[in-house]
Amino acid sequence: MKWVYIAAGIALYIKFIVIPNPAADLPDISIVEAVVQDSGIPNAVSGIILRNRLYDTIFEVVVFTIAIMGVYFLLANEKPSQKIHSFTDQPSIVLARLGATISALVSIELAIRGHLSPGGGFAAGVAGGTAIGLIAITSSPQWMQEIYQRWHAATWEKVSVLVFIVLAVITLAGVELPHGELGALVSGGVIPLLNILVAVKVALGSWAAVLVFIRYRGLL
Repeated sequence: MKWVYIAAGIALYIKFIVIPNPAADLPDISIVEAVVQDSGIPNAVSGIILRNRLYDTIFEVVVFTIAIMGVYFLLANEKPSQKIHSFTDQPSIVLARLGATISALVSIELAIRGHLSPGGGFAAGVAGGTAIGLIAITSSPQWMQEIYQRWHAATWEKVSVLVFIVLAVITLAGVELPHGELGALVSGGVIPLLNILVAVKVALGSWAAVLVFIRYRGLL
C-alpha cells in the first residue's frame, strides 16, 4: 500500500512542476477595496474574518470553547493546590491593577470599534483576558471565584457562543443587516455584534481557564 502513496506523491510533485497554475482573472478593483465594499467596514481584516470566511470563524470559536472544556477535563482529577502564588508587595499590585485597567479599556475599544480600525473580537478578548489575569494574580482566589459566580460568567460565556453561531448561520444563509454609512460606528451590518460576542466569549473563557489553573496548579 505504501507504494501507492509514494506513486501518488510523485505524480502530484510532477504535476506541480509540469503543469503551471492558470493565471487568475482578477478584476480591475483591488481585493481590499472589494472586501471593504462588500462588508461595509474600513477594516478589511474584520470583513474577511467575519464575512468572507465566517464559516471558518464559527469553528474557531467552537475550537476555543472545546479548549476551555479540555482544561476542565484534564485537571478534574487533580487535587487543588494548597499554595496560591500571587503578588504581595504593594508596588507590584498597583502596577498590575493599573495594567489591568488599561487592558480592560483597550478590550472595550477593540470590541466596539474593531470593525473601523485594527482590532476585533479576538484581540479584544485577549486584552480582556489579560486584564482578568492581572487582577487574579493580585487578588484572593476566593474573591475571584465569588465574582465569577455572582455575575454568572459561565452562563454568559455559553450564551455568547450560541448567539454568535445563530447570527453567523443567519448571515451565511444570506440575511444581512443594513451596512449603514462606511466609517460610522453603527455600520457593517452584523459584524460589530459578532465582534462583541467573540470578545465576550474569549474574555470569559480566559477567566474560566485562569480560575482552574489557580485552583489546581496554584499559579497562572
